[in-house]
Amino acid sequence: MTNTIAIWLGLVIVAAIVADLAVNSGAAFQFLARKFLNLIDWVAFWN
Repeated sequence: MTNTIAIWLGLVIVAAIVADLAVNSGAAFQFLARKFLNLIDWVAFWN
């Protein structure tokens, strides 16, 4: 991954989070964060 692609990907992710905070009060971001933490716990269990 080049630096340009990494910067654009980071900007897109930040823009999506800001848009979610503006439109949904962060509900989608909170949902995804909880699911990600559950995934980390599940993977750690099987490790």
